[in-house]
Amino acid sequence: MKILVINGPNINMLGTREPNVYGKQNYDALVKYIYDVGQELKITADCFQSNHEGEIVDAIQDALGKYQGIVINPAAYTHTSIAILDALKAVDLPAVEVHLSDVSRREPFRQISYAGMACIKTYMGLGFEGYRQAICFLASHINEKANPVKDS
Repeated sequence: MKILVINGPNINMLGTREPNVYGKQNYDALVKYIYDVGQELKITADCFQSNHEGEIVDAIQDALGKYQGIVINPAAYTHTSIAILDALKAVDLPAVEVHLSDVSRREPFRQISYAGMACIKTYMGLGFEGYRQAICFLASHINEKANPVKDS
């Protein structure tokens, strides 16, 4: 199984950007964490990060036919990007949204998630652990779809 983990703008600044909100570990530590989770689950978890909306849309579109699902932290684009929402809907891959911070407890403008409208589940406020939970949930969901339980 292959999944794509997409991180949006400023996630590359982890460790220096508002460590009281996003933690003190850097982006390289997050990527290693994601790869380690993938190895534990015996799946390939590839990472992509961009500060540019169009590159994120391209990555989502390019995932079609290569990956079985997407974990996405659209970061600030969560609250602004209908283009990312439309890309997620267009590829129709199961997607799980993740946020390092609990956006529900933050500024009013962060209360809408366009990307989340195309996702089957959201994890927030769990730091790196949110990625683990998102990957585990997505892998389980994909396996259930591939191997449905038949009623007797």
